[in-house]
Amino acid sequence: MSVLDLICYARTHSPFYKELYDGIDPASLADLPVIDQAAFWAANTIRHNQVLTRAHTDGLIFKTGGTTKAPRVSFYTNEEWDAMCRTYAETLPAAGLRHGDRIANLFAAGELYSSFIFALNSLQRSPIDLVQLPITGSAPVEFTLTTMQDFDATVVAGFPTTLCRLASHVVSSAGSLPSVRLILFSGEALYDDQRALLSSAFPQAEFRSFVYGSVDGGIIGTAVLGSDDPRVFRAFVDSSVLEIVDVETGHPITTPGRPGRLLQTDLTRRLQPMIRYPVGDLAEWVDVEDGIFRLLGRADEGARVGPVTLHLDHLRAAVDRAGVVHNGVQVVIRRVDARDQLVLRIAGSPQDVASVRDEVYVISPRFELQVGRGTVAPLAVEWVSSLEVNARSGKTLRLIDERPC
Repeated sequence: MSVLDLICYARTHSPFYKELYDGIDPASLADLPVIDQAAFWAANTIRHNQVLTRAHTDGLIFKTGGTTKAPRVSFYTNEEWDAMCRTYAETLPAAGLRHGDRIANLFAAGELYSSFIFALNSLQRSPIDLVQLPITGSAPVEFTLTTMQDFDATVVAGFPTTLCRLASHVVSSAGSLPSVRLILFSGEALYDDQRALLSSAFPQAEFRSFVYGSVDGGIIGTAVLGSDDPRVFRAFVDSSVLEIVDVETGHPITTPGRPGRLLQTDLTRRLQPMIRYPVGDLAEWVDVEDGIFRLLGRADEGARVGPVTLHLDHLRAAVDRAGVVHNGVQVVIRRVDARDQLVLRIAGSPQDVASVRDEVYVISPRFELQVGRGTVAPLAVEWVSSLEVNARSGKTLRLIDERPC
């Protein structure tokens, strides 16, 4: 489907897009407004949905792991899901997979999570012969290690936090697992301290990104064959349009090396159209014509802490519900003791931290679970007189990512 056909279809059949594009006669994507995430997810509800273009009568439903009080739900038809998995499967050799590989799938399964099913379905459609070990990331590490040893796993795929939990067990119980030659990670950045642990457990393995994508936007980018930078991806130019736009002005960027906000338009999804949707990351072009780009970290829609996404508006609401008197909230992510840490920087005098923590756990039980497991550091609260601002615009920075690139 062409971009203009998709726009016409969406505005004709989706109440949300009909209102959004009212009075606009676009000649290109750049003529359309960027999706406001808060408005989009307020309209994309389980009941009385205003985004969908028709009744959802076939396919799959997924939700993000960010919150449960206001879950972000994504709807796919069977045809759309199958097309996405087949499109991605064609790129698997670029991720480093070889004929006959035995892959331990440790992505998250159940509870409407998509990563395990996506990996399973995509690997089934691979153009090269592969064997899958559908273990899941929630399996006990003892079972995972034994299964990988019994069936001679050569590849292990999962979230970095899951892979590191397994690696710690491998080091303590087996020393190392040299049969693993490839580690495929997705869903989080992979940091140097994590690489060191994984290299101890899997000394013969190289590290590659499995896929860059999200439940919201679907597949966004795939690994670039021959690139040593895990942040570099190639867009799926036949099935989507990626834009990088200036953070302040929203104008499209076509100059390599200039950072901006990453937008996605999926040309294959008609049930739940995603048009100029901000995926939540900053990026820069490496090669515009070939659709190659480099991720630069999170934009200001959500904070990715380990395997959990916490949306900024929800975090501020949690501070308000805790009864904290303040002059602003800033979200900071940093690395502490080889783990991601969520820091709420609050402009105001010191007040009750426990109530803030409790309210954050209310909006994200999954964050509380990961803190309990030790995969992310405990929540920290910093009281300051003023928040950091953008030096150019003077606007308060909503999200500061202090983690190393």
